[in-house]
Amino acid sequence: TAAALSSYSSLMSTVRAINLVLPEVEVHLAGSSIVGQLVLNLRSTLVDPIVKVELVGRGFLRWLEEDNPELDYHKSIACTNQIVYVSKTKDFHTEDGWLDSGVHTFDFHFSIPPSIPSTFTSKTGCISYSVKGTCCSRHTLLAREERCLLLQGTTGNHRRHVKDKASLAAEAKKDIVYFCCFCHGSVTLHIAVEKSTYCPGEAIAFLADIDNKTRKYVRKVIFAVHCIVLYSGFSSRGQQRSLEDRSEVTRLESQTDTPPFEATRVTGALSLPKPMPVTSTLRENKIMAFRYEVVGTADLPCTTSTIVGRVPITIAA
Repeated sequence: TAAALSSYSSLMSTVRAINLVLPEVEVHLAGSSIVGQLVLNLRSTLVDPIVKVELVGRGFLRWLEEDNPELDYHKSIACTNQIVYVSKTKDFHTEDGWLDSGVHTFDFHFSIPPSIPSTFTSKTGCISYSVKGTCCSRHTLLAREERCLLLQGTTGNHRRHVKDKASLAAEAKKDIVYFCCFCHGSVTLHIAVEKSTYCPGEAIAFLADIDNKTRKYVRKVIFAVHCIVLYSGFSSRGQQRSLEDRSEVTRLESQTDTPPFEATRVTGALSLPKPMPVTSTLRENKIMAFRYEVVGTADLPCTTSTIVGRVPITIAA
């Protein structure tokens, strides 16, 4: 046992450092290439080395839901799903079956598939990509470095979504009864965007009209881009389940102070992040589907309710 521990310790101390050298690209595009180097610094000679670099991309989701709402007791089940979007390996072979002490540089090149989705993270699921460099000997891992990649997907049948969601405006109206039902009024919120399709990193210019027919001020309107994700998973019994979740991608708060019985026009822009998932279906992304809306929300005066206007948009890259 002491001899085995000594041999293991000797192997672990052989590698002084391992480094991945990647291009200085903030966001990689699906369909592009990654050219880099794996730099290995050895203290002493390494026999029978296994040196490789991997490009890995996975999707995973998990949520809890009530097993049977009709039961008298509470029982939650986990719904999960996962998929591998890309898995590529570059193995480096040594001519004599050993590496001398010093610095060794290994060049690698990966082509990123064009049909994979963007990097994405939420409380329910994630899509992540990474490059991993490893050095092993005699099936013993000696050193490893992993670098996460931000990837922008470019696929998605956005022409179909543009055709189905050609409307560039939405209007919402809500009647109000306050002061013990002695006064009546209404607030109308109209939102319009300049086009229906946007790219990640682009700004969405919008115009909003607020028609306040109450005796109180409409103080603030919040504009946001919402991402609606449809998750597809399986229960522990193999039953297919789905969950739809909504989250904010970006938001802008506007102090309108619209006076009683007057109208106010608000203009602004919402900047989209990059990367972000493009509008897509479950058939395209396998375990997640994405769609988007520009949403305007205003608190109604003297009530606890709100008025909400939604304009569907398409994200394409």
